[in-house]
Amino acid sequence: MRHRLPDGLELHYEIHGDTNASQTIVFLNGLSQSTAAWAGLVHTLGRKYKLVLVDLLFQGKSDAAPAHRSFEGHAADLAHLLQALQLPETILVGISYGGAVAQRFLVNHPELVQACMLLSAFPYKDAYFDAIGYSWEAALKVGGYPLMLDVMLPTVLGRSYFLNPIISIENLKNSKASQSPTSENILKLTQATKESGNYLEELKKVQVPVLVVHGEEDLLCTVEMGQAMYQALPNAELEILPHVGHTLNLECIPDLIQLIDSFAAKVKQVV
Repeated sequence: MRHRLPDGLELHYEIHGDTNASQTIVFLNGLSQSTAAWAGLVHTLGRKYKLVLVDLLFQGKSDAAPAHRSFEGHAADLAHLLQALQLPETILVGISYGGAVAQRFLVNHPELVQACMLLSAFPYKDAYFDAIGYSWEAALKVGGYPLMLDVMLPTVLGRSYFLNPIISIENLKNSKASQSPTSENILKLTQATKESGNYLEELKKVQVPVLVVHGEEDLLCTVEMGQAMYQALPNAELEILPHVGHTLNLECIPDLIQLIDSFAAKVKQVV
């Protein structure tokens, strides 16, 4: 489905699951992901919930803007979509890049969401985070997305995944390469990360329940970042998953489904 934004650009989104459910879960992708990244969760969660999968601008099947979008700009785009959809009780789930957008959404559009899950998200950047980002960008400029993927995977998949992969690394590379996001789009997305600052002070304004989830083997968005968000958010819980890296929607699908389901049930009791 397509949603036209005020500037004429269009977002791609998909609706799955029980369209009459009393709770809706909205999913935001990681940097180079698309709505396909949530395929492992859709069938099970769709039995109980209405699911909305969103490609942000420059992702998947959404349009590319002439200039990059800030995290605040992405959040405003999402707000425009959700206002049009008029969803029932909404839980926002954002991973990594999508988690950064979700943080801005919680602060700038709190009326549109009842709860949020921040997966492998970053409230600030440190020198190691920036160094990883620089290596991705350098690989992208030299060898396009396939080389970026080679450089990226050891930093976004935990060591445990490489030792016991759910999908072989070769098959994973082939499936990702077939999605082939353009170098230009990825660079536009990374610009928002480069410009973002420390957001912890803003998170203190968030009043809705938030579940912060991190993998203990995440090199990019560390457990310490998760703990910092947990401490800043007034109404938060923190879950650290063992033997898991950054890409939770691939590395630990059954655990993630259980966490989302349990969190949604808890939110329903409160709302």
